[in-house]
Amino acid sequence: MAAPVIKHDVFQAIADPTRRSVLQLLARNDMPIVAISENFPLSRTAINKHLHILSDAGLVSSRRIGRETRYSLHPEPLAELKDWLAFFETYWEDRLSLLKEFVENDTNPQ
Repeated sequence: MAAPVIKHDVFQAIADPTRRSVLQLLARNDMPIVAISENFPLSRTAINKHLHILSDAGLVSSRRIGRETRYSLHPEPLAELKDWLAFFETYWEDRLSLLKEFVENDTNPQ
């Protein structure tokens, strides 16, 4: 019996700071795992696990070039995160407006 395929969602994939850093590296250019690993105090095995989670979420892809596997960023799934955050943007704008009004009224008593 084959092991079940676990798909990670975008939110779970970016929850880890190392994975967020990997995405930032790949935003600059495609990289092999050796080059990615040089940026972290982790083993290549650990970086490979992070890349696997990012790949399962659709945020990175890999392609073989000769003997090397290069990883590239696919930011499209981040739109889900952007949409989710946009929902709360008006909440924060309202709160910041209220705070601004409070501060201005507090410093300028009438």
